[in-house]
Amino acid sequence: MSTPALLWNVDHLDYAPAWALQRRLVEERVADRRPDTLLLLEHEPVFTVGRRGKAEHWAGLEAEGHTVHHVERGGSVTYHGPGQLIGYPIVRLTDHCSGPKAYVRLLEEVVIRTLADWGIAGERVERLPGVWVGDSAFEKVAAMGVRINRGVTLHGFALNVDPDLTPFGRITPCGIAGCRVTSMAAQLGRPVDMRLVRQQVAGHFRQLFDLDWTEQEPAEALLPAGVGGGGGWL
Repeated sequence: MSTPALLWNVDHLDYAPAWALQRRLVEERVADRRPDTLLLLEHEPVFTVGRRGKAEHWAGLEAEGHTVHHVERGGSVTYHGPGQLIGYPIVRLTDHCSGPKAYVRLLEEVVIRTLADWGIAGERVERLPGVWVGDSAFEKVAAMGVRINRGVTLHGFALNVDPDLTPFGRITPCGIAGCRVTSMAAQLGRPVDMRLVRQQVAGHFRQLFDLDWTEQEPAEALLPAGVGGGGGWL
């Protein structure tokens, strides 16, 4: 039997409040005051650096006035912005898989199946977490960066649906020298319906993690003033 879970579908949310929201939800999940929860959202333009980040991967960003957040997820530096779908699962890890590596593979599979819905062949590359496209010259279409806190997950995945890819040129994406970044829209040569991609991601996540979604508007107390949910498509 599928496990009851919550889906929060938020339009846009700045990174700092989203980060604080995740930590709040983790505390509630650890204490069993909430079920597994998936946040789907888009961020305003921001760079984030994980535990394996090296200064040369984002040199000059802060001096140029860019916002850079140093966070507790794995990986190095990446960019988030409008047109990129962010998934933040707050789930109890051992309910779904054997450990962090298996968990990341599940997240990759959610993205791979979503890409397949659009006729895009997503692939894994050995020792390089994320999802890649291309026959020989691989380009990264989705990044992974997770953290396990007392058995509960936070952070997650970022799927490039149709973002401005220019900011990736200011960094060494994920700390991978020569890494090229692409998007679903770039691969297809046409715009992509973000609303539909959200539906597909939620559907594949539900199937792979064996969850039964209830879509819920995020409680106003947990979000900054003026931020609302996207809701209404499940």
